[in-house]
Amino acid sequence: MVLTKEYRVCMPLTVEEYKIGQLYMIARHSLEQSEEGEGVEVVENKPCEDPVHGKGQYTEKHIHLSSRLPYWIQAICPRVFYVIEKSWNYYPYTLTEYTVICSFIPKLHVLIKTKYEDNNGSTENCLDLTEEELKVRTVDHLDIAFDDLSPKHYKKEEDPKFYKSQKTNRGPLIEGWRDLDKPIMCSYKVVHATFEVWGLQTKVEDFIQRGIREILLLGHRQAFAWLDEWHGMTLEDVRDYERQKQAETNEKINNTSGGANEAAGDAVSGNNADDDVD
Repeated sequence: MVLTKEYRVCMPLTVEEYKIGQLYMIARHSLEQSEEGEGVEVVENKPCEDPVHGKGQYTEKHIHLSSRLPYWIQAICPRVFYVIEKSWNYYPYTLTEYTVICSFIPKLHVLIKTKYEDNNGSTENCLDLTEEELKVRTVDHLDIAFDDLSPKHYKKEEDPKFYKSQKTNRGPLIEGWRDLDKPIMCSYKVVHATFEVWGLQTKVEDFIQRGIREILLLGHRQAFAWLDEWHGMTLEDVRDYERQKQAETNEKINNTSGGANEAAGDAVSGNNADDDVD
């Protein structure tokens, strides 16, 4: 079974501005979410090229998550566990896939296609889905200001209902802002989730989609709340910032005995599939 969901996330930005804000947010968010031995480790970050989409950037990350999994997965999944994220960024189009490195779960796969447009989420088939895909697709419009965020992630200073940008004079966001504010852009994300383990399919698919929704909500709230920190950066500036934060993040991840990473390497022989973040 393939579960297809389309998330539409509006931002009070232009698509061109978001190109910088997204890179800044991901780099900073990855560092803040990382602890010793757990978090997001950047393995590769290099230019790539596609015959259709042109030049882009390829990144591969290892997302170490074992202690953050829900109890019912922790009970049956080995301690050594991480997700491989591979992303091809041909802005304003990106493709991201996730694979689990865990011998227990060999059949879980998530593919995310994303496109950004300067509108408020009004394009009905932004990513050119087929008729079959459209039949099973559900659309979820996220509101970065008024949708509920998990209490463990909530910070008042990152709440768009209270934040006001000094540089751009945007915010705080009020009810109906997606129809009122200018500029406005939308991130369209189509998520294909496939899981084929009998008895766990519904639980895992629900967990994946809830996790994706939460991280999208959190990340986009932060991208807006950090607006004054990244607005005005050039692409070169934000790439320098990205490299700096990636080095700091990798140092935090690898600042353990090293046993977990060695064991993870041993576990790679016989696996794939999983969960979300971008």
